[in-house]
Amino acid sequence: MEKLRNLRKQKGFTQEYMSNILATDVSNYSRKESGGVKIFDDEWEKLAKALDVKVEEIKEEREANVIQNLTFNDSSSNTQSGNYNQYCNIPEYILENQQEYIKILKEQIDSLKREVKTLKSKK
Repeated sequence: MEKLRNLRKQKGFTQEYMSNILATDVSNYSRKESGGVKIFDDEWEKLAKALDVKVEEIKEEREANVIQNLTFNDSSSNTQSGNYNQYCNIPEYILENQQEYIKILKEQIDSLKREVKTLKSKK
């Protein structure tokens, strides 16, 4: 994502500024800018608007890294022996996005638990 990084620096924008445009944290934006996490079309549009360019001037596609993650077995004869021989390939960027989302949700849950505890103690 060299075009995006170079133009951001040229404009004098920080990664923090750009992360606010996408309503994400700086570390997630950094992974997007480095190509580790997918930038979705709506995000490209927001970034292009912030940088005052057309999407085509900054958008770079990358080939998704696919990893073998889940195993399934459609053959009932092998299920008891534990022989799993079919794989489901999930692109790595999807797994990373889901892990980041889970992390954010866990942080929100912890925050809400603290808030509930505080409210209960005021009664």
